Amino acid sequence: MYGKAIVSLAFIILLLISFSLFIGTVDIRSYFFASPDGAHNLPCTPTHTQSSPSVPLKVYMYDLPRRFNIGMMQWKKGGGDDTPVRTAEELPRWPVNVGVRKQHSVEYWLMASLLGSGGEGEEREAVRVLDPEIAEAYFVPFFSSLSFNTHGRNMTDPETEKDRQLQVDLIDFLQNSKYWQRSGGRDHVIPMTHPNAFRFLRQLVNASILIVADFGRYPKSLSTLSKDVVSPYVHNVDSFKDDDLLDPFESRKTLLFFRGNTVRKDKGKVRAKLEKILAGYDDVRYERSSPTAEAIQASTQGMRSSKFCLHPAGDTPSSCRLFDAIVSHCVPVIVSDLIELPYEDEIDYSQFSIFFSINEAIQPDYLVNQLRKFPKDRWIEMWRQLKKISHHFEFQYPPVKEDAVNMLWRQVKNKLPGAQLAVHRNHRLKVPDWWQRRR
Repeated sequence: MYGKAIVSLAFIILLLISFSLFIGTVDIRSYFFASPDGAHNLPCTPTHTQSSPSVPLKVYMYDLPRRFNIGMMQWKKGGGDDTPVRTAEELPRWPVNVGVRKQHSVEYWLMASLLGSGGEGEEREAVRVLDPEIAEAYFVPFFSSLSFNTHGRNMTDPETEKDRQLQVDLIDFLQNSKYWQRSGGRDHVIPMTHPNAFRFLRQLVNASILIVADFGRYPKSLSTLSKDVVSPYVHNVDSFKDDDLLDPFESRKTLLFFRGNTVRKDKGKVRAKLEKILAGYDDVRYERSSPTAEAIQASTQGMRSSKFCLHPAGDTPSSCRLFDAIVSHCVPVIVSDLIELPYEDEIDYSQFSIFFSINEAIQPDYLVNQLRKFPKDRWIEMWRQLKKISHHFEFQYPPVKEDAVNMLWRQVKNKLPGAQLAVHRNHRLKVPDWWQRRR
């Protein structure tokens, strides 16, 4: 009798285990096989999210008259068609030779990505929706950086009034939008990569998700890392496509390269100090220049033939030079104490960049001696990493998977939960943001 009971019980246990294995609820290996460090074989946490498929962000783009965006690309006096751009066919190509304007053209590429259909069969981080009621974010296609560069760079220039008037008109437009009113602008995306962009009425958009290059000119009441997206500048030099030498370290004869303006403001004054400190080294090129077509070509050749490319702070903590170095596969040497970097939640810059504080960099001989001692094998690892990640800094149309445009939209998506939290709290708070006042 007992024998039959034992056999029946064993049969039931075996049946339950077999069924569990079939439906995938029990993993026998996790109980009998341990990992080398003694832990059971538990699912691994992914180290990055770059290849994970995701649902595209639904973005509604406002129909703004052309004077707010592509109308400024013509650089001509007079009027013209001011109807909103609604299709990719209506969008002009970004001009090739436009000098410093190119590095601030992020606003153009974001707009283009919403107008077009995207790359061939590639995953997209954001898609345009025509119904604002189903949108998760709202894109404001105001070329604020181009407006500054086009309508007078001097505050006393009469042309500056056009830049100010565009901002006034835009604020009036937004404040009359029920979607802006509904969120206080918190789920609205506004490009602002030039440090002087939107300079007249910035405080009226301080709740929005701003696309900035850094925080050098912005007070904390306007722009913070918790709500805003740090964008790379659009690189000026051509990308190094054929960098496949067997020994790239020995082929790059220059140890350290810099070419740019050495007369800067604030923390950028370190450039003038470095110019004196780095003079006299045979393997260092530190050249003063302005961003002309000839200078950009010289920078292209200089970066491709150098092991390290110097990135000291400019008028603000960042500059286009860092991203020129990345696409040239020249290991960046960053001397900027307050710099914030794009996509840093996904990319570890220490894998392909070297960082020095300003105090370290201005010690005579210190910077050069450290670079001369840098191991060749470690440099080659960084060079290889630069080749792997440089596509994240390419702006193009149509966008392709994980290029700069798609990376930025993914960053915007990451900021939206915080924006939604602020919206919901604002609906019930009697004293707005009381918790900030306790800090």
